Amino acid sequence: MPEIPAAALTRHLVLASVRVPGDTALYDVHVANGVVSRITPAVTSGVPGSQAVNLDGRFVVPGLWDEHVHMTQWALAANRIDLSGAASAREAADVVRSALSRPGRAGEGGSGLTVVGVGFRDAVWADVPSLELLDGAARGVPAALLSHDLHCVWLNSAAASRYGVPVDSSGLLREEPAFELTRELGKLPDAVVDAWVREAAQAAAARGIVGIVDFEMTWNRDVWLRRLAGGFDSFRVDAGVYPQDLPRAVADGMRTGQDLEGGAGLLRVGPLKVLIDGSLNTRTAYCVDPYPHGGRGLLTLSEAELLELLVRARQSGFVPAVHAIGDGANEVALNAFAAAGIGGRIEHAQFVRRQDFTRFGDLGLTASVQPAHALDDRDAAESNWAGRTDRAFPLRSLLAAGATLALGSDAPVAPLEPWTAMSASTTRARLDGRAPWHPEQALTRQEALTASTRGRGRIRVGDPADLVVLDGDPLTVADAVFAAMPVAATLVAGRFTFRGGL
Repeated sequence: MPEIPAAALTRHLVLASVRVPGDTALYDVHVANGVVSRITPAVTSGVPGSQAVNLDGRFVVPGLWDEHVHMTQWALAANRIDLSGAASAREAADVVRSALSRPGRAGEGGSGLTVVGVGFRDAVWADVPSLELLDGAARGVPAALLSHDLHCVWLNSAAASRYGVPVDSSGLLREEPAFELTRELGKLPDAVVDAWVREAAQAAAARGIVGIVDFEMTWNRDVWLRRLAGGFDSFRVDAGVYPQDLPRAVADGMRTGQDLEGGAGLLRVGPLKVLIDGSLNTRTAYCVDPYPHGGRGLLTLSEAELLELLVRARQSGFVPAVHAIGDGANEVALNAFAAAGIGGRIEHAQFVRRQDFTRFGDLGLTASVQPAHALDDRDAAESNWAGRTDRAFPLRSLLAAGATLALGSDAPVAPLEPWTAMSASTTRARLDGRAPWHPEQALTRQEALTASTRGRGRIRVGDPADLVVLDGDPLTVADAVFAAMPVAATLVAGRFTFRGGL
């Protein structure tokens, strides 16, 4: 059980007259010392010495976790040029041109700042990015555009010169060079970034988020300790560690699940994040069969190298979280998990061979999946994995095979919005008129809630009082309501992190 923040200790709170999903009876939920201490039939009189909040029959569920976030990148994205609506390279360039023409933008470029855009999806464009096209749009102002999956950056000549990176006529960087430049673009004053993170976190709390697994590509422990020391208190954070920092983490006595001193009961050591392939958008996800344009993608670690890392993780108390998108990469990851004799997580699991589904269950693995990607990438999947998309984003198949599902967003790849993820997982469609995409892979509402609440599904005595108060029953409201579920309040360890109209 997570450590309870000191601010929650000794408090006795009663959430009075609440319902639980699928039940019409009224209950009182008692919280003591940050834990759900009792759930009793509702009574009209208060509990002596307690603070009671009458919830008037609203519904209470366990707090929601986003199991895969890049928190700094998500906060930065909210303050950058949005390219998600661009249907072509030329449209994306026009968005940049228009942004630079607005009052103040040209001045920023002149003062030395790089113009940064986010969210382009070139996998479904009929045309292609080029250095010449972006040079013409940015007119000498350094410009760097990040793809929606963060695996690709499109530069103009001025930005390539500023950051000293070689680019060809496409202006594109992919995989590790793209990651390195993305990290460089994020080097803004701590006070600025932390303020943006607080704003993004408050918005997430208002949607029912009580915790995230943060896979920001940095030494994340100290970043979060700084934020918590500065007053951050919106949700819990499991801060991931990358292989280059594993020796440092081990030397500091860190291990997955450990509460970190100075973390106010909100900060724990997260998994060891290991990337072994790329992404669908950049056609670098490692696949068994070739892409239509040729090549099978990119395997960034061999199976032997991955096995060595997993053995080190086992020996040092770290749970591995292996990024594997293509079916070839998932096969490699499963082979390495089996050989290492360790459980853990596979992040994404977007494309899996049929014979590999049962291995997730047999090995006791968690499939950390991002359901909104199925809808964002359905066209790219149909184009690149034609005839095989019945095993793309295979939520039902993974669950039926015994895998534990953990839902997330991969923000900023998709919004840090848990109801969007749950809606995508249950409907396999948006409210845009398109038919559901492989609806046989959908989850039920209860399964989606369970996968978003670390297996809890419904409130239980003895659990941390990380709770969400809803204005409707999430099991029965209409799909459109579920996708934008009205949240009345969010609590972490019995402390309100968001309180709407209560």
